[in-house]
Amino acid sequence: MANSDKAITITILYDNDSFIKGLKSDWGFSCFIKGTEKTILFDTGGNGEILLDNMKKLGVRPEDIQVIFLSHIHGDHTGGLWNLLEKNSNVSVYVPASFPEDFKEKVRKTGAQLYSIDKETEILNGVYSTGEMGTSIFEQSLVINSKKGLIVITGCSHPGIVNIVKKAKETISRNVYFVTGGFHLLSYSTRGIKEIILDFKELGVQKVGPTHCSGSKAKELFKEAFDDHFVQMGVGKVIEVRD
Repeated sequence: MANSDKAITITILYDNDSFIKGLKSDWGFSCFIKGTEKTILFDTGGNGEILLDNMKKLGVRPEDIQVIFLSHIHGDHTGGLWNLLEKNSNVSVYVPASFPEDFKEKVRKTGAQLYSIDKETEILNGVYSTGEMGTSIFEQSLVINSKKGLIVITGCSHPGIVNIVKKAKETISRNVYFVTGGFHLLSYSTRGIKEIILDFKELGVQKVGPTHCSGSKAKELFKEAFDDHFVQMGVGKVIEVRD
């Protein structure tokens, strides 16, 4: 399990919505994770200046980051990487194996350690990549094995949010405590979203925090279905998962 004596803390650094006034919202996603064996930056948003500005206001320093985990190649998830690596290249960067070679080489040239992930892998103690999923857009998601259950963090859920949650449960046979990140439901009908909510319930998902590309309709329906177990997200939101 991820360091069981610590709370797992997730701070949203980049999102379409702001949770705290004075922080910049922008299309994209990034969050900072503490309480695992090493600190993790999940995705980097689309604009490095916005990312670094929000980080500064939230008290997250570039040198605090030890691992960078990129979900997929789209610019709204990788665009902030280069500004960050200018500030701190003493990091391990985990990317899906299908990332272009020129992107990987550019990362290596900064001095960062690069790891290409194709299948489910334990990247840190109690922290897993689902491995590359999908058919046209390849994406990896992050799974943290906390004392309360699995925490699943997605970038854009191009392979399907339900498929990702199922893969997390297959990778580590435990209950799913919290699912957050982009659910990619902007174009879904009310009926389609409700079917996904039913799947979540059947899979035993306890809490949800849809962000980024989930869409306002999906957020409303998830809030209605999960009630007190729905978590309002946005830049500046901090989630603590304690024992």
